[in-house]
Amino acid sequence: MSKTNFETGNNIENQKQELIAALKACGAVRYGDFTLASGKKSKYYIDIKKASTDPKTLKLIARQAAFRIKQMDVNIIAGVELGGVPLATAVSMETELPLLIVRKSIKDYGTKSRFVGDIRPEDRLVMLEDVTTSGGSVRNAIEVVRETGASVKYVISVVDREEGAIENLKEAGTELVPLVSARDLLK
Repeated sequence: MSKTNFETGNNIENQKQELIAALKACGAVRYGDFTLASGKKSKYYIDIKKASTDPKTLKLIARQAAFRIKQMDVNIIAGVELGGVPLATAVSMETELPLLIVRKSIKDYGTKSRFVGDIRPEDRLVMLEDVTTSGGSVRNAIEVVRETGASVKYVISVVDREEGAIENLKEAGTELVPLVSARDLLK
């Protein structure tokens, strides 16, 4: 889809179909026997890191996320290492909003901070996530951010596996905004 159609069409369904085609074309969808980060077994695997390393697909993800962010009251784009970092970086560039990287743990050297970038109590963040299953890993990052006083009201996931993340994040006071659902991607 051309940039003109993207900007004037504002059609979420067309954007979704374009992203599904791009994810399949770059090899992000695989079938077989897989163990997920949660420990669950799955007959399919969604490898958004494949999409993150493909410039055209990454740019498409960034544009679609940025389109949704226009409707949100946020001032920082955040990503959790590792999968969320290239996504958040691309979205930060697309929106021109500052980037915050949330580390999974404190490093024993340097600044010994969980964050790369600046964060203040009054900040309002949107987190970028590659794939959500239960939402557990991003929920941990949200809690770390909230300890600073900042708020996280939205998480944008490239693909939601539809295995409880929407409900779990809602319980935490955060709305999950998936660009694509597994149901749509696996049709």
